[in-house]
This record gives sequence, C-alpha cells and structure tokens, in this order.
Amino acid sequence: MPTYEYECTKCHNKFEVLQSMKDEPLKQCPKCNGPVRRLIGKGAGIIFKGSGFYATDYRSSNYTKRQQEENSSGTCSKKSDSDQCSGCKSSSAKKIKK
Repeated sequence: MPTYEYECTKCHNKFEVLQSMKDEPLKQCPKCNGPVRRLIGKGAGIIFKGSGFYATDYRSSNYTKRQQEENSSGTCSKKSDSDQCSGCKSSSAKKIKK
C-alpha cells in the first residue's frame, strides 16, 4: 500500500497516511478538521524482499552443475579464442590490470 502525503490548507499541518490505491483521498485534517489537499510525493525506493531478484536465482540445477565442472576442470566452453569466459584458467585468458 502506498503512503500519501497531505497538507491542511487551514493549519498547514503536513502528515502521511498509508492508504490503499482504491481508498478515497482524505478530506479533513486530523488536527483541526480543516480541508486537506494531497501532495505529489517524491516517491519511495523499491524494497525487494525474498529470493528471486538476481539472475543466478533462476539458474537451473543442470546449468549450475555444468558451470562448476567447467570451472574446476580449467577448460573453457567457448568456441573461439576471442570469447573468453571469466572462469577460464587457460594461458590465453586476458588478464585485467588494476
């Protein structure tokens, strides 16, 4: 549920209310019962909870198993020398200078 920010036009009290998108906007200030207007919010950051938000979370068990075998054996499954994988241990792998 989104949080909406309101401001009273009478006493200038600013307050936030957690409301459903289906709810009607508030009309009265909880402090002085004056009329309120809904402000345009600055938005909020998205909060990701739980698993499933990384590309590796969706990898199949076969893919993971094959990748571990390739990394441990030191061989690269790439077809050409110009395509280098990050787990390649061959002497033709490009080294990154820091």
